Amino acid sequence: MKILVPVKRVIDYNVKPRVKADGTGVDLANVKMSMNPFDEIAVEEAIRLKEKGAATEIVAVSIGVPKAQETLRTALAMGADRAILIQTDAEVEPLGVAKLLARVAGEEQPGLIILGKQAIDDDSNQTGQMLAALLGWGQGTFASKVDVVGDGVNVTREVDGGLETVRLNIPAIITTDLRLNEPRYASLPNIMKAKSKPLATKAPDDYGVDISPRLETLKVSEPPTRSAGIKVADVDELVAKLKAMGVAA
Repeated sequence: MKILVPVKRVIDYNVKPRVKADGTGVDLANVKMSMNPFDEIAVEEAIRLKEKGAATEIVAVSIGVPKAQETLRTALAMGADRAILIQTDAEVEPLGVAKLLARVAGEEQPGLIILGKQAIDDDSNQTGQMLAALLGWGQGTFASKVDVVGDGVNVTREVDGGLETVRLNIPAIITTDLRLNEPRYASLPNIMKAKSKPLATKAPDDYGVDISPRLETLKVSEPPTRSAGIKVADVDELVAKLKAMGVAA
């Protein structure tokens, strides 16, 4: 079975984003970039499934600027077998990403597509669900455990009431949650080997997909500064202040 793992290049999660002075977006100049953490978990899960003998090949795919090759090389160093970069300087919205991935899936014919539940830059949480709808495949979102059993896959997913386990027929879509696994660090030998692994470069036009934006960002601004709290002497004063704020009945 082949596993397709989409990965996204985002601002490193340890970096505090800065808004551009003109409010047109987030400043990416001289900012450390890395693989989306949820996608790292997806790569790790694909590798673990391959190590268990449930998969034979892992293909990483990314959509973005040429520097996204670095993100793909990270996936290759972790253990992916080959990579595909769909190169574009445009900002691709989740629907455009899903359409491109659907075309890639049509060519690659994977048994599973494992991707992060969301990217930490836009927090859309849409691509996996849209991709499942476009392909007509079953989906297991917010996965905290994945077991391939026979011709299907059991996915334990985190829901408001606790845990829910669903069984999906392969091919299927899985989106990963934080508690699924802890991604490994790529060793130096594997980083060196990754440089020689195949990485194909494509363009959106190669797949016949229109990635024109359907949304327009009007303004990006910093969240308001949190105001200081108020200390109260006792419960009576607390209740009085809550009443004044219209919180308490």
